[in-house]
Amino acid sequence: MIEPTQQIDSLETAHSRDEAGLVAAAKRDPGAFEPLYLRYVQPIYRYLYSRIGRQAEAEDATAQTFLAALEALECYHHDGHFAAWLFTIARRKAVDHFRAQGRQAPLEDADGIPGGADLLQSVVQTERKAALAALIAALPEDERELIRLRYVAELSFAEIGHLLGCSADAAKKSLYRLLARLQSQLEVYHD
Repeated sequence: MIEPTQQIDSLETAHSRDEAGLVAAAKRDPGAFEPLYLRYVQPIYRYLYSRIGRQAEAEDATAQTFLAALEALECYHHDGHFAAWLFTIARRKAVDHFRAQGRQAPLEDADGIPGGADLLQSVVQTERKAALAALIAALPEDERELIRLRYVAELSFAEIGHLLGCSADAAKKSLYRLLARLQSQLEVYHD
């Protein structure tokens, strides 16, 4: 029987091989960049929207990210971490935006709050989200960035580790420790 971790490793290897082929094709012909764009445009946009908070500005930063990636693609050496390289560019575009604008959107604005049929449950859920948003807003930027990269950009731990300059296990442990700390703070808040 194949272990779940072996299945994940196998899928990641296949994904990396597929991605390596896409990168090589895009290096030969810029018109072949489209599959990479289609694969990453939504995660990049969600990430930038979570940082910037305005649709038009996030769309502009997304376009700038892909333009910069296409222009720098010849310099990229595929090592299985294309997403990390692309998100590094996106992070720089967000920093450029903030440098020009001097503001940042709250992390919780990345997703709309869905309304429920039961009003009481909806109020409780809204209250919990507000409490969590306040706890997240109080986190240092590096911890908020870890949450964005995992849950907004949906990067793997290997990609996050590569992007942040640590191992996948270190990124995973950091996130899980952060989540445990947030959960205990949220429980204290609701007591």
